[in-house]
Amino acid sequence: MLGNRIIHRTADGVRIPGTWRHAFICNGGSYFLTDLFIYADGLIDCWELVTLEEFEQKLRRGWVATSLPEGGKASAHHLASWTFGDPYTWLTPDLLLAEVRDTVDELNGRPDSTARCLAAVDVFMADRTEDHRAAARAAYLAVPETVRHYALGDMDRKDRPLRVLVAGPGGRTPDERAEVVTQEQYDHAVAYFEEREQWRAKAASRVPADGPATSFAPAVKIYHSYPQRALEDPGKQALRNDYPAPITVGDLACPSVAHAYWARSVAEPEARTAVLAAESGAKARTVAAAAPRREGWEGARTAVMAGLLRAKYEQHPDLAAILLATGDATLLYDDADSDFWGDNGGRGRNWTGRLLELVRSELRAGPAGQALVD
Repeated sequence: MLGNRIIHRTADGVRIPGTWRHAFICNGGSYFLTDLFIYADGLIDCWELVTLEEFEQKLRRGWVATSLPEGGKASAHHLASWTFGDPYTWLTPDLLLAEVRDTVDELNGRPDSTARCLAAVDVFMADRTEDHRAAARAAYLAVPETVRHYALGDMDRKDRPLRVLVAGPGGRTPDERAEVVTQEQYDHAVAYFEEREQWRAKAASRVPADGPATSFAPAVKIYHSYPQRALEDPGKQALRNDYPAPITVGDLACPSVAHAYWARSVAEPEARTAVLAAESGAKARTVAAAAPRREGWEGARTAVMAGLLRAKYEQHPDLAAILLATGDATLLYDDADSDFWGDNGGRGRNWTGRLLELVRSELRAGPAGQALVD
């Protein structure tokens, strides 16, 4: 639950909402009490900005620590240091990962595991079959143990009516006590949920006319690479500007977007020819760097790149399909040579990623959807 722990990070003027929670980082055998910063686009800052997939890897490796050894050395931001004595933690990698995934859902206004559980209960209450009860019980068990008590928002009864309902008369509650549920207890639980439904029916609801105010799919990182040849199944590597996907722009035939961009950047025709003849996009950059820039290039380069990306994905439908498959995800483009074009761990402006998102939107609209933007 977010509570008042609302933060944000700014990615080139765009505010990405987030929250924080305490955690231990294990680095070099020592443990550091710090904060995890969790953002709505699925990025987590655990001493570096990582995707959910990378975060899970750090959990499994113990970089984000969920077990604390007897005698382990710990510190907190140079404020204090101590040695663990008889340490106890209820977290496991799976539990912490589930909590973080729930947090991302909550930041986006999507149903988290608790909401999915309550939806399964609604199905059971509408049609009280044992199959529906089993589905509700499974959904309850999918809620992280640390938040089950808060599922109903009832600080007096906690989640007891929920445990009794999914157990059923004669069944055992899904908790450590595993109590056998009596008919009377079950009837009280049913009455509780019937009253709860009546209260919910009276509550005012509002559906935003234009959909959620903010919504983020898990971010997609386009890692820095040096593709040398076209691949049968390139995956996200095909979204690199230096991926060998030839494009024709005006009267220029270019081996890749990178070649086209750097050829457009130079002032002299001889340099342009040399750039286009370079063996790779990286070498095209090197050749262009040694030549004078065109006048006004810095102000025009973003528009030039947008046009080149449109050409690439219009002329290569197979690569356009890869771009469209990223959905509405934030695209983080690594560029070791440029904090202007690359995100680079949150340090850069990520203009390539942003322009890819623009072109993706245009592709999705297509000819039939052009009226949407006219």
